[in-house]
Amino acid sequence: MKISGFTMGRNAHKLYYPMKHSIESILPIVDEFIVVIGQSDEDDSTREEVEAIGNPKIRIMDTVWDIDKYPRGMVHAQQTDLAKEACSGDWLFYLQSDEVAHEKDLETIWNRCQELQDDQEVEGLLFRYLHFWGDYDHMQDSHCWYRNEIRIIRNDPEIHSWESAQSFRRIPGFDGLNYRQQEGTHKLKVAEVDAEIYHYGWVRPPEVMQEKIKAFTINHQGVKKVEAQVASHHYDNLYDYGNLSRLTRFRGTHPEVMNPWIARFNWRNQLRFKGPFRSLNPLKAKHDKPKYRLIAWIEKHLLGGRRLGEFKNYILVRKIP
Repeated sequence: MKISGFTMGRNAHKLYYPMKHSIESILPIVDEFIVVIGQSDEDDSTREEVEAIGNPKIRIMDTVWDIDKYPRGMVHAQQTDLAKEACSGDWLFYLQSDEVAHEKDLETIWNRCQELQDDQEVEGLLFRYLHFWGDYDHMQDSHCWYRNEIRIIRNDPEIHSWESAQSFRRIPGFDGLNYRQQEGTHKLKVAEVDAEIYHYGWVRPPEVMQEKIKAFTINHQGVKKVEAQVASHHYDNLYDYGNLSRLTRFRGTHPEVMNPWIARFNWRNQLRFKGPFRSLNPLKAKHDKPKYRLIAWIEKHLLGGRRLGEFKNYILVRKIP
């Protein structure tokens, strides 16, 4: 059995993505790791940091992002597919640049792949998610945050990254253009794995979070949208994460590879632990909108945590033994 790791990114270091640590987190259980790095700004050092890992398993591919050809965030999926296509393993382990696996789970993940290697009904493995918010001690776990996602897939040419690269689908005869298509696509049949993905995409210095949001808005809605937002003073203030004291407290341990990254944390005095629960940004996060705040309250306080209309881009066929 051979496992390939793969990821993609652009301006990862500049935008505070722990790409190096993400890659290092699963190197012990993969036979190769494909890293697709888009043409970054001159002041970004992502490629140099990946090279500095110095592991022969790693292969870097340089690309240029074409947002006009792949709008609405689809460039993320297209770049993910480029990395996927370069993999040679039986199983392909995808981590986004802000996602990290814990060393305590690596043996479990490898064993699950081995166990299901010949079970051809299983097309992927489903992980639980921990979404950190603002700092490394608080998490988002409300209605708007996905609890599970596919991160290991079969090396099958019909399986493609989907939408904005959050997940995967089987797309027979895919034209390589519309990564958001629904018609003619099929959810993957997956098995649970008793492991978690640690998602750090919303833990950044507040001023860097504003730059990350700008970059994502460009990828999804174009440069003109960001220019209009800048003109309307949407980014004048530091990003406000809201009242963190109202969020779920993380009681576990972080992956060891993240220790040097977490040691850089120096923006606690820019966070709030009192006042309004919701974030006070001109651009509201989805979970801050009244509709979803109400749904989240009902789920937590009346339904015992059961989700209403939870998005599940998969068909679960094997539960954790």
